[in-house]
Amino acid sequence: MSPYSRKEAAERAGVSVDDLSRLVDLGILEPAQGDLFSVGDVRRVVLLQSFIAAGIPLEGLATQLRNGNLSLAAFDSPAFEAFASLTPVTFAELSDQTGVPVDLMMVIREAIGSALPAPDDRVREDEMAIVPLIEAQVKAGFKHSTIERALRALGDSMRRVAEVEMGWFLMEVIEPAWAAGKNGAEVSAIAVEFRERFDPLNDRARLAIHHAHQARAVTSNIIGAFERELAAAGLTSHVARPPVMCFLDITGYTRLTQERGDAAAADLAEQLGRLVQRTSVKHGGRPVKWLGDGVMFFFRDAGPGVVAALEMVDSLAEAGLPPAHVGLHAGPVIFQEGDYYGQTVNVAARIADYARPGEVVVSQAVVDASGGAGASFTEIGPVELKGVAGAMRLHAAHSSPT
Repeated sequence: MSPYSRKEAAERAGVSVDDLSRLVDLGILEPAQGDLFSVGDVRRVVLLQSFIAAGIPLEGLATQLRNGNLSLAAFDSPAFEAFASLTPVTFAELSDQTGVPVDLMMVIREAIGSALPAPDDRVREDEMAIVPLIEAQVKAGFKHSTIERALRALGDSMRRVAEVEMGWFLMEVIEPAWAAGKNGAEVSAIAVEFRERFDPLNDRARLAIHHAHQARAVTSNIIGAFERELAAAGLTSHVARPPVMCFLDITGYTRLTQERGDAAAADLAEQLGRLVQRTSVKHGGRPVKWLGDGVMFFFRDAGPGVVAALEMVDSLAEAGLPPAHVGLHAGPVIFQEGDYYGQTVNVAARIADYARPGEVVVSQAVVDASGGAGASFTEIGPVELKGVAGAMRLHAAHSSPT
């Protein structure tokens, strides 16, 4: 990559020429012959703006850099490409070029964890990589609300992944180096070596996991479409004792983990896993997969499935964990590679979304198949569920007196 002039480097870093010159005067930046600056210099300037915002004195930083106790040399490494520089294009200009409404375009920056920009703010290089997808979706007629929701969901998910990655990096690489008595420059060199080795592996693993989840989601969509076509043709068969799919979600899980961090999330997951594993297995069921804020279960019989759900909600409350809300639906399911698919699964998830904290809600199919064993039901009434055609008769389940 060609070197930048002082003016170009300042523009790409989003600072004034005077601000960049101050860093040169302090010895924090050292331009090459001809007063030229590298992409690593731009990354350093971007990082240093965070230092300034945090109140770290640049003079003290410069002293430590001169003494060799600290180093910013690592930012020349490709491992620090995440520190993106600014492009010359503003959000308003990019909106005009692509036809993407500027309000939707600016959500890109919000989705990756920064404050909402102004239309005249310049777009970063990493944000540019997201624009072609949004442009294609807009041209294909996607609802803007759908695009925005997907952006925010992806941004939040990747934020959590990045925080976990940096957590293990800090715990397994940086802290042991400090504990071994390394100085700042030595720790920086160790960090660069690890990042250069592990970042490509992380990227491949992350993409592989994403593709695996995509395959399951696509399979679920295909099966759902086939089921609808078969049902419309009258080719589905009645199952005398249909299995039951159950979704248990923890109320306020996302907020809790945001407030308390990943350690709290891990502790909650451990307690949740222990409780629901025992209860579901006791009643002839099994956890199928662990979701971001809950668990999906399979039960061979409806009655025991309802009883297990009620016991799980009670046991979580007794353990002082956040309240759970549960949905169950009975019907045919398709089993493939350790997972369950089909409309029964999708409806159970929607019922769980409808249930209130501490509530177990079931479909009419579950009531019909359970025979009233160990539970009683109060009809809620016909309910419109998102993504489910027609109103469904839902019931709140209660433990029967023993």
